Amino acid sequence: MSYMKEFTKGLIKENPTLVTLLGMCPTLAITTMASNAIGMGAAATFVLICSNTVISLLKKVIPKQVRLPSYIVIIAGFVTLVGLLLQAYVPSVYSALGIYLPLITVNCIILGRAEMFAGKNKVLPSILDGAGMGIGFTLALLAVGSIREIFGSGTWFGIQICPDFMQPMTIFILPAGGFFVLGCVIALVNKISDRKPPEATGCSACPNKEACSECAEKADGKEAGN
Repeated sequence: MSYMKEFTKGLIKENPTLVTLLGMCPTLAITTMASNAIGMGAAATFVLICSNTVISLLKKVIPKQVRLPSYIVIIAGFVTLVGLLLQAYVPSVYSALGIYLPLITVNCIILGRAEMFAGKNKVLPSILDGAGMGIGFTLALLAVGSIREIFGSGTWFGIQICPDFMQPMTIFILPAGGFFVLGCVIALVNKISDRKPPEATGCSACPNKEACSECAEKADGKEAGN
């Protein structure tokens, strides 16, 4: 197993926001400012790394029947911890993230990595997977948040960068602007990485098919049928 591959795959190739289109609610809701994007990305990365580590350590102990509830309890514990830390030391970021901070508990990115990777792999690869996916999520949020803040407010990280005579386009900080910017960023990433629509569909087109037990069972069923 290539440790570098496990880390870098989440940056572009399997970016959770721009490729697999997960975590859309916080992506659209809190990216009106670049600082909010960094705060959400850092919190999600912390939870990803910690939850992946614990789940990987306990994967042989957790009964299969209560796998998902157990994962949620573990993730919720780390979300509570990061919420308390932000509230104590960075209250402005805590207030800006609002309800979307506790909702990290049921974020599809974190639950997905727990189910698809951490629950099936060793600790070090799981840590690298969580770090890569978290940084990829943060970079996606930063890209969308920077564009929306610059064009919508004329600032970047709260610093005025546009001349006074230029009127900010407030549509960029509205929901419609969020969808537009996100679509443009996704299109740009697809163009740069030269990604094309997959010829196959279903499990055969899934980037995580090698680690997915459900995909493996379907493949075995097809082979048995043949």
